[in-house]
Amino acid sequence: MTDTVLRLADVATVSTPIGPFTTIVDADGAVLAAGWTGDATTLTGLIHTTLRPARLRQRDSLGATTKAVIDYHAGDLTAIDAIPVRQQSGEFLLHAWEVLRKVPAGEPVTYTEFAGLSGRPAATRAAANACARNSAALFVPCHRVLRIGGALGGFRWGLEAKAWLLAHEG
Repeated sequence: MTDTVLRLADVATVSTPIGPFTTIVDADGAVLAAGWTGDATTLTGLIHTTLRPARLRQRDSLGATTKAVIDYHAGDLTAIDAIPVRQQSGEFLLHAWEVLRKVPAGEPVTYTEFAGLSGRPAATRAAANACARNSAALFVPCHRVLRIGGALGGFRWGLEAKAWLLAHEG
């Protein structure tokens, strides 16, 4: 592939019950960034510089990825599971994001439990950082991580969105 192909990404936005949801995918169809916003520029800034596209091509649909977003919000909570994601960071964050993809819908974990699942039980702050630095919201479901005692904690897309997602999955 040429650098031009690698630096071009497709973007599509769909309506959801909690607002517009935008997804950016690379030439292979892997999700680079996603979230509850209609502003693709906001998402582009979340993508690691080694993966960040130089240009975005607006699409009405991203095929299976857009269908998964729609189906998830309509009640098929596993629709997002098979969609490929591409993020870049250090070894721990990459592993933690893979672990997050295995947290089942309706079974949220605490940041402490997430740290343990990620292989570093004492690294609660690092686990929280993995959630905060996740660029592929929904597909890497950081909304499934809560504070001890069940408090929502933080969420880039707002606590109302996080509460909706958890209720939707419950």
